[in-house]
Amino acid sequence: MTIKTAGLKTQLTYGFGAVAYGIKDNGFGYFLLLFYGTVVGLEPGLVGTAIFIALIFDAISDPIIGYWSDNTRSRWGRRHPFMYAAALPVAVSYWLLWNPPEWGQAGLFAYLLGLAVLIRTFITLYETPSSALMPELSTDYAERTTIQAWRQFFGWTGGNFMSVLMFGLLLVPTAQYSVGTLNREGYQTYGVISSILIFIAILVSALGTHNQIPHLKKPPKRDSRGLKAIFKELFQTLAERSFLALFAASLFGAMATGLAGAMSYILLTYFWGFSSYQIFIYTSLVFLSAGIGLGVAPWFVKRWGKKAAAIRLGALAFSVAPAPVLLRLLGLMPDNGDPILFPLLAIINTIDLGLIIACQAVLYSMVADLVEQNELRTGKRSEGVFFAAITFIRKTNQGLGAFAAGIILSLIAFPQGASPDQVSTETIRSLGLWHAPSLLVLWSLMLFCISRYQLSKDDHESNLQKLATRS
Repeated sequence: MTIKTAGLKTQLTYGFGAVAYGIKDNGFGYFLLLFYGTVVGLEPGLVGTAIFIALIFDAISDPIIGYWSDNTRSRWGRRHPFMYAAALPVAVSYWLLWNPPEWGQAGLFAYLLGLAVLIRTFITLYETPSSALMPELSTDYAERTTIQAWRQFFGWTGGNFMSVLMFGLLLVPTAQYSVGTLNREGYQTYGVISSILIFIAILVSALGTHNQIPHLKKPPKRDSRGLKAIFKELFQTLAERSFLALFAASLFGAMATGLAGAMSYILLTYFWGFSSYQIFIYTSLVFLSAGIGLGVAPWFVKRWGKKAAAIRLGALAFSVAPAPVLLRLLGLMPDNGDPILFPLLAIINTIDLGLIIACQAVLYSMVADLVEQNELRTGKRSEGVFFAAITFIRKTNQGLGAFAAGIILSLIAFPQGASPDQVSTETIRSLGLWHAPSLLVLWSLMLFCISRYQLSKDDHESNLQKLATRS
């Protein structure tokens, strides 16, 4: 049995491609509800609803793209034609998202919905084939976690770079906008810069892994198949019990992440009363969190294995994340404006987010190990189908998460475009009462689902050995 490994250059160029999804994910998760709900003036519930409806389209398009990628035969292999083709459409549609027309509620809702569907479809054309490369780049149990950790690192740093740019240079108070997060021109500039970086990241990753094409798997020739037959095969592939456990775990985790992301800057601005400069520093520390995740994920896996590592990381991270809000509700946190409040929250968030990033890296590498087990069961390589499901799950953090956030803001009648001193204490308290318990429930469900995963390192190596004897 030969264990295939990937060189550092391949790991870095492959991982850098996650900048594209990281920027898009960061924008949808942190800024979209804030921009359309408080700046453009679209009712927050409609913003969440538009993103949620787009998720329904994803449920159909994502597995089809994954299956299509698995079965594509070309001189550029199964994955790269999609990666190259997606670069320009993703960039253009993302720019349009941040430049909406001056329409009424119905028109803005239709505009947002249409672009959300387009962007999420185009990003799937890149992200699913790109993610599906990872199991082929390396078959080593531990190295797969390292590769995924690099991908998480670049995804988070890429998205966070734009957040830092937003709060450091773009979303700043002016004579026209007393609150920096209401600066519409800042969002428009963000759209231009983000689109350019997305385009570059996709091309760098595609070109950087292009030399791997001769060494990648080729699909068998198949007769033309109808949509019914395709979905039947998809369901057979995804019937793997351990994958269903990861699918459910990732779904609950994505919902929690999406809710936390959509509410993040609203909480920082209104619940904690931080200034634009403090939010800038707070956001900048995410770079340290990404570094923590990069180092911690492989270490935990080598020490405990992937399942135990994910549970340990998750239990620690998810119990700490909502704690500051709960303590504030109990009157046990310093008051807003207290000099100790900002550094205390910044340190807690930096470490906790690093653990969450590490947990994500371990979870995604666990999916890669299922590829060989499924190949033994079905006789097919279906990386694209598996990672299409994961791409779909990751997009739920803007779909279900933003939907839940929009509903919460509507239920507590959170005012649109208001400055912090215009929001009542009762509304702020209601924000915390809805936010923290929701996160605890979702993360608890996630950890329970992870506990149902069954594949160990020994199982993975045994699967590789069985496949080697077949060839």
